[in-house]
Amino acid sequence: MTILAAHNAHVGSLPALSRFRADLHACLPRRADALFELCDAILCADSPVTCLPEPTLFAEHQRGHGAMYNALNHGRVHLDRLR
Repeated sequence: MTILAAHNAHVGSLPALSRFRADLHACLPRRADALFELCDAILCADSPVTCLPEPTLFAEHQRGHGAMYNALNHGRVHLDRLR
């Protein structure tokens, strides 16, 4: 695969990724931004997350650990929509 073909393959997948991210965000009616940021941090981790505060140390999680606990305690997920 040439460099140009590889670049075009990545560019073509950006709209699908953008739609997926928007749909996931729409499943989070309360504390959506904090929960979404937590999802980003967990998904971008180099290894499995084994400790709850660990994702707050990742660059993708720009909030403090208090925001993470608040989002987990008071956030909501529309399970039917998520399915």
